[in-house]
Amino acid sequence: NSFVTRTNTCGELRSAHVGQEVTLYGWIQYQRQGLFLVLRDFQGLTQIIIPQDEAHAQVKKLLSNAPVESVVRVTGIVTARPPGQENPKMPTGDIEVKAETAEVLNSCKKLPFEIKDFIKKSEALRMQYRYLDLRSFQLQYNLRLRSQIVMRMREYLCNLHGFVDVETPTLFKRTPGGAKEFLVPSREAGKFYCLPQSPQQFKQLLMVGGLDRYFQVARCYRDEGSRPDRQPEFTQIDIEMSFVDQAGIQRLIEGLLQYSWPEERGSITTPFPSMTYEEALANYGTDKPDTRFGMKIVDIGDFLQRWDIQFVQDALSYPRGTVKAICIPHGVRYLTNKDLESLKKSAKSHFNQEIVEIICRPDGSLKSLLTKFLGEKQQSELIQALNMQVDDVVLLAAGEHKQVCSALGSLRLETADLLEAAGLVLRDPAAFHFLWVVDFPLFLPKEENPTELESAHHPFTAPHPSDTSLLYSDPTKVRSQHYDLVLNGHEVGGGSIRIHSAEQQRFVLEKVLKEDSEVLSHLLEALEFGAPPHGGIALGLDRLISLIVDAPSIRDVIAFPKSFRGRDLMGNAPDYVTPEELEPYHVQVSWPLAEKEAKKN
Repeated sequence: NSFVTRTNTCGELRSAHVGQEVTLYGWIQYQRQGLFLVLRDFQGLTQIIIPQDEAHAQVKKLLSNAPVESVVRVTGIVTARPPGQENPKMPTGDIEVKAETAEVLNSCKKLPFEIKDFIKKSEALRMQYRYLDLRSFQLQYNLRLRSQIVMRMREYLCNLHGFVDVETPTLFKRTPGGAKEFLVPSREAGKFYCLPQSPQQFKQLLMVGGLDRYFQVARCYRDEGSRPDRQPEFTQIDIEMSFVDQAGIQRLIEGLLQYSWPEERGSITTPFPSMTYEEALANYGTDKPDTRFGMKIVDIGDFLQRWDIQFVQDALSYPRGTVKAICIPHGVRYLTNKDLESLKKSAKSHFNQEIVEIICRPDGSLKSLLTKFLGEKQQSELIQALNMQVDDVVLLAAGEHKQVCSALGSLRLETADLLEAAGLVLRDPAAFHFLWVVDFPLFLPKEENPTELESAHHPFTAPHPSDTSLLYSDPTKVRSQHYDLVLNGHEVGGGSIRIHSAEQQRFVLEKVLKEDSEVLSHLLEALEFGAPPHGGIALGLDRLISLIVDAPSIRDVIAFPKSFRGRDLMGNAPDYVTPEELEPYHVQVSWPLAEKEAKKN
């Protein structure tokens, strides 16, 4: 309560304060028939008794007539609640404050929604009146916990491990590869700034500058359009170190998270388990596996190729052809025929992948299109190979390795959603399963032109030391020194050891990626002036906090987020500007015809 005129907050009064005169400030949460009200501030709730005697008639009138969510000052005496009227659910439930004087500091007009966590509000309405939504207990908790975690991270990095907090520019230039960037016009005709999608180049240049250990709570920008649960502006815990290897970065991050982890979420165990990209894809069908539950992908290609099943033989004849399956425990009990059809339709529409279902009946026999190709002995062997029990359902896919794995990985998660909707608990929201995923490919074929390559992450990632020679002979086979940190099936961090040789960086840009290296001439030149070996990582702060508090969206851990479509519904941004305002930037807007007509009307 330093620096302010209150004596206490609304969440701190206890039986020990009985008899004291206190001054409280807050919002009226609730008022009942002119007898009492509940006052709320950032720390909690206090019950205020409205005086009924003639001497306090003005106070009674003031507090009885003040609308809910009005801001008031109350001065009064702390008293014990009458026996039997204590409220054990409130930390201040043993006391109440008898009001002596009061002042309405600001009256509240009719609210667009009630400020209560259990009241359902549309997200659009919450965004439009975000300053009201912020008064809710849950958002207050989320933002305060976020602040505490960031402060602990600063302590760990700067005070314990000698990192330097450096702010890097927001106005920069285009970076080849990666996400689409926002353009910012300048007063030089035809020239634009870009908002950085990350401080990647700057942090590498800081290593060239000899800072050794850099850290920043960095604002980043990506023009990704209408992507669910993404924000055009977001926050990273950005880190770079000189003279470090992959294991060093991983140990640093494990220590950082252990140090900053909130006590109320239990403890986390280090070191985190590690898995290669190929293992993650083969066992979970994704590079960000949720390891809180089983249902791993099983390879049964070797088992089935012994028998003359045409679609199996066709699949296995292709390069990297495979037959894989996932087993859904008790699937018959929890999944309807409609659910199974929906899963098969999903695999077909998203991955162009056919799915064959196999059901284990109560008598131990199998129900499947596959059974007409299998005798009784072979069916028994298949049950053993898949480790099936009665009422289990198996989803089987045959085809190209990556397509099959990706389809089954997606079905694994969709099935988990269906099972949990039916009442089976698979993914404990209170469990936190961290995982390092390593040995990613350095390059991937471009979707629009598979004969050309693009960086799997960004063009500054160093090749795996064992694969350096392949960079010049067969870049498609090169593994990278990139590492992702995954938490409960979500990527919460990613980083790499960087290329610190100008020659190798130029080769990657010009020969492998076919990019114009002139755009990065400043970085290439810097690497020629004695750049140290270096590497780093960025943690997605918004995603990390949302998982810690089990928020349904990252918007619930950001004070003023953008909507699904990237709009600020509260301030109505982006907004139009006049031609006169655009003139100094040499920009003219070419209005679509429909908008021209709308503006005329």
